[in-house]
Amino acid sequence: MIDPPTPDVLRALREAFPPDLVSFDPDLAQSHGRDWTRVHVPNPCAVALPRTTGDVVAIVRFCAAHRLGIVPSGGRTGLAAGAVAANGELVLSLERMRAMDPVDEVAQTVRVEAGAVTEAVHAHCAPHGLTWPVDFASKGSSQVGGNIATNAGGVKVIRYGLTRQWVLGLEVVTAAGEVLLLNGALEKNNTGLDLRQLFIGSEGTLGIVTAATLRLARLPGPAEVMLCAVPDLPAVLALFAAVRRAPAVVSAFEFFTDRAAARVLRHRGFAPPFAEPSGCYVLIELEAADRDAFERWAGELLEGGLVTDAVLAQNSSQAASLWRLRESISESLAATGLPHKNDVALPIAELAPFCATLDALFAERYPGWEIVLFGHIGDGNLHINVMKPDDLPTEAFRSRTREADHALFEIVRAHRGSISAEHGVGLLKKPYLGYSRTAPELALLRAVKSALDPLGILNPGKILDD
Repeated sequence: MIDPPTPDVLRALREAFPPDLVSFDPDLAQSHGRDWTRVHVPNPCAVALPRTTGDVVAIVRFCAAHRLGIVPSGGRTGLAAGAVAANGELVLSLERMRAMDPVDEVAQTVRVEAGAVTEAVHAHCAPHGLTWPVDFASKGSSQVGGNIATNAGGVKVIRYGLTRQWVLGLEVVTAAGEVLLLNGALEKNNTGLDLRQLFIGSEGTLGIVTAATLRLARLPGPAEVMLCAVPDLPAVLALFAAVRRAPAVVSAFEFFTDRAAARVLRHRGFAPPFAEPSGCYVLIELEAADRDAFERWAGELLEGGLVTDAVLAQNSSQAASLWRLRESISESLAATGLPHKNDVALPIAELAPFCATLDALFAERYPGWEIVLFGHIGDGNLHINVMKPDDLPTEAFRSRTREADHALFEIVRAHRGSISAEHGVGLLKKPYLGYSRTAPELALLRAVKSALDPLGILNPGKILDD
């Protein structure tokens, strides 16, 4: 366990680095010491703002010499408290390291620094007809380094896969302050273990990503976007089976319940998408080469009774409006109540029985609690939001949801799922990791951590106990 820094260590930190590199400003510490979670109170000792990999090396070597914990910080859009500094650690923000090299149009790659914002990478590549196909609602603030550290997913996983599929090479600073250059821009490199994969998804606990060479894809053609109304989750899954047979390539298949829709309409003031409400809604994006064939297929969905209502966007503005319904959910939940969030993954075939068991659990043990579901149903990722009842004090709610999580994750395990699909483990999921990882797996994870960070200074306490 890494202890908070002593006054002597803090004095040495002030003397070792200029104030524009290491700041002790309390407001900056508060903003950079947390992510989107609000469970833990941030308490970093300072915030480091390196401009170069050399700066990162110097900071890490200082921390190793003084056994000072480091919490790497990107856009801080995570939901597992993976970027929270609550025990006097030094926050190491990569936000100044945003450089992006010229796009290699032939190799279809680009090298960027870890602080580059996801949406900025998209804009950088678009004039070349290319994109980095990692996409989610927080793309305007999330950073490449954070995406890599959490192996981020998002709304296009069904089409493109997770972040790790789109990272060719990494520059990583180790806990000893050494710089690793892993794989570069190579498509093929069969020389033993692929070390870059150790760092992708490790949440900054094994090394600090400072730059990456990204694999790019061609920009997709015009997309067909439609919103469908269906009565329940079994109908959502039946629709998904039909979409898999569509005369088009599926790039997104997003669902949300009527409770999620109600929160969005209340918060954003949107008009209801259909004249009659429905139990569930599905947002579908497809790349269709033949629009006439696609429209005939879409019409058959209504004629065959797979959907009760549907709207097909006629232009990009209408498509963006439909997407805003889905992308506004997390913001709307936070604005209209206190949600307790879980982000689980299940085999697609297990989604309907899992949700039935989940409903029965909460009806029996927590009657009256509102459960809001949404997610990337096409890749088995379900977001489970438990809204705090108005008459229940916040601390009592958090205590009861911790109890409920154990019951929830028992169900996840029974259905061969994962307790975390997108946001990692951090602090919030750490007590439940055993529901998804066996004892031998956990022992291997600890061995890897010990080998790469023997002092335990990198994002201490995240994923595993020190």
